[in-house]
Amino acid sequence: MKIAVDGMGGDHAPKEIVEGVQRALQEFPELEVVLFGREEEMKPYIENHERLSVIDCAEVIEAEDDPVRSVRRKKDASMVRMAQAVKDGEADGCVSAGNTGALMAAGLFVVGRIEGVDRPALAPTLPTVDGKGFVMLDLGANAEARPEHLVQYAVMAGIYAEKVRGIANPTVGLLNIGTEEKKGNELTKAAYPLLKEAPVNFIGNVESRELLNGAADVVVTDGFTGNIVLKTIEGTAMSLFSMIKDVFTSSAKTKLSALLVRNELSGLKSMLDYSEYGGAALFGLNAPVIKAHGSSDANAVFNAIRQTRTMIESDVAGTIRQTMKGAADQ
Repeated sequence: MKIAVDGMGGDHAPKEIVEGVQRALQEFPELEVVLFGREEEMKPYIENHERLSVIDCAEVIEAEDDPVRSVRRKKDASMVRMAQAVKDGEADGCVSAGNTGALMAAGLFVVGRIEGVDRPALAPTLPTVDGKGFVMLDLGANAEARPEHLVQYAVMAGIYAEKVRGIANPTVGLLNIGTEEKKGNELTKAAYPLLKEAPVNFIGNVESRELLNGAADVVVTDGFTGNIVLKTIEGTAMSLFSMIKDVFTSSAKTKLSALLVRNELSGLKSMLDYSEYGGAALFGLNAPVIKAHGSSDANAVFNAIRQTRTMIESDVAGTIRQTMKGAADQ
């Protein structure tokens, strides 16, 4: 198994990317990694390893670059070369913590879309209070969606939840402003009956306040709404821990209390960090394409590679392809 990694993507590249790669190589003896990027910048962090190869790339897609234009014009960029390796069969999947829009463009235009999938979707696994987590999509690949797109999202994420997350018969919920069938806007009202007939374990509408309580194993929505939900969860978690920090540093008594519960607070922070589950998968492409968080450290990169490895082993893309073909033949 071979995974391509963008060594220049993310806020802490290349150091954290390379260290995450090397941890993955130590953990998974069957894994080979091809690292794309500026070799001179990566070299100080690379330890010689027989299962690691480095492809020197002159260009890098920056965070402020226009996504589509940069993918089309920067042919020697680490992200583009990485995606091309997957398309050419030189790698089985890929990981990048770089420009999200550019990675989506590279996935769509270079790796390619599975026949029968209208629009690929961005889907991270988000945390729940019981630690189980849930898959939510779309979280930003497409600002708008049609009812049939939400059905495709549900089918693809259901396959992922079962094969990668190990959940038998995963439940699927439709994000809405109420649980009643007739609630919502035109999109959700039209999607509801289609989801009832889809080959998924659809449990109806779920409200945003129940997401972190594990209302469903998979939650589907349009990319505009999903991205707002994601940013709200991120912002709330950051604000909450900032408030907790202020409380525990307000006096000598609270500082002493903080020392006593330091490990528990650290565990709580990890539980709310969705990068612990891996990256955000781009569902609907011909091979696994994983978007790691832009601020990924070595641990987050390792988790994204582990997630990609599991998707390859479980042949998630192949199962989605067969399912979509079967639906088209009916």
